[in-house]
Amino acid sequence: MADYQINVFLDDEKRKAIEAAGLADRIATVDGKPAVQVPMSGKEQKKLVKGFPDLAFDGDNGCVLPEEAEAKLLAIIGEMKTLDVMKFAIMKLYNPLAGKAPRAAMR
Repeated sequence: MADYQINVFLDDEKRKAIEAAGLADRIATVDGKPAVQVPMSGKEQKKLVKGFPDLAFDGDNGCVLPEEAEAKLLAIIGEMKTLDVMKFAIMKLYNPLAGKAPRAAMR
């Protein structure tokens, strides 16, 4: 079992995307709402927290990504047709240089 997970709560459109990826059997009920849970390791969780400092985790070590990041994650799930995507998705979601000024050109 994963150390952490990303909860992706499903509306009708997101549910259709998950079903189209052949993952309808992975839909669960989280806090009374339909969702899929994307597993991630502790190392991936640390990178996400660096990239999204406001990310909050519940008592079950689950979090919800900001809307734009969640859309990227859903697109990756749709392409790869699995929920085990974090090794790949972390590169798309976590930008270690975000918010850092570019270095001045060396002369």
